[in-house]
Amino acid sequence: MKTRTIGGLAVSALGLGCMSMSSAYGPPADKQEMIKLIRAAFDRGVTFFDTAEAYGPFANEELVGEALQPIRDHVVIGTKFGFDIDQKTGARTGGTNSRPEHIRLVAENSLRRLKTDVIDIFYQHRVDPAVPIEDVAGVLKELIAEGKLRHYGLSEPGVATLRRAHAIHPVAAVQNEYSLFYRGAEAEMLPTVEELGIGFVPFSPLGAGFLTGKIDENTKFDETDFRNHVPRFSSEARKANMALVDVVKNVAERKGATPAQVALAWLLAQKPWIVPIPGTTKLHRVEENLGAADLELTAADLAEIDVMASKIEIKGERLPEAALKMTGL
Repeated sequence: MKTRTIGGLAVSALGLGCMSMSSAYGPPADKQEMIKLIRAAFDRGVTFFDTAEAYGPFANEELVGEALQPIRDHVVIGTKFGFDIDQKTGARTGGTNSRPEHIRLVAENSLRRLKTDVIDIFYQHRVDPAVPIEDVAGVLKELIAEGKLRHYGLSEPGVATLRRAHAIHPVAAVQNEYSLFYRGAEAEMLPTVEELGIGFVPFSPLGAGFLTGKIDENTKFDETDFRNHVPRFSSEARKANMALVDVVKNVAERKGATPAQVALAWLLAQKPWIVPIPGTTKLHRVEENLGAADLELTAADLAEIDVMASKIEIKGERLPEAALKMTGL
């Protein structure tokens, strides 16, 4: 597996997003099977694993911690804080909480759940409008000095917020949504992280599964699947947005690849400091996704994708209104 660098950390060119193993895409998968999957991903070259206290809550960190404990020194773990979650019960208010004392408490609990003495990248999951980002970066800087964190990052911040945080202590990575299905990062965020020397970790690099070509307007999601509440995944929007999938499929057929591999290879081709974190609960999907690291898209391929995609107007917002309001974008 090829490697890339984020915040001085060498990681596999493709990471593994672990959220779907415990939440968001339907009922949690079997824990022991997911432990096997995570270790199988490592055996195939994956060294970058992404989780968060909010996934479960807590269950995903516990899963990742148990799975990676035997190989902890050989992997990079990113996790997140920032939601108002009761650290004893897991109860959530639905709001944000980045008060310095809460960040410290979450850090200690995440360290315990992850069975480690240091977190490689600790992301603020969403910007807290009630707490100045300087205060957040300040306590993270202290935790780094104390040896509890190696680096910190921000998820879905605005450019101004990112600059303010970076001025207090260098930000290692920004984790925002980015794919052919949502390209909002291109206008301001990607030029900014390039200027500042910050890594970029796209979540939902396959458009929450849409770019795999396995979803159409007739697909039924489990009642607990978050996509039921996403405007972009309404039946009408999916039908209209299939035009983008067709673009990816056409390139995939010519390259002898799958649509997912083309979508991931397109991301990898954008910048050398981009590390996507596709998630899955199936080993054959892990293997398929990793094939993207060896798929070379030529300049002509990339130009074709951009020209064809630019003619398509994506229908529907990428998140429900309440979730959009919690981003800094």
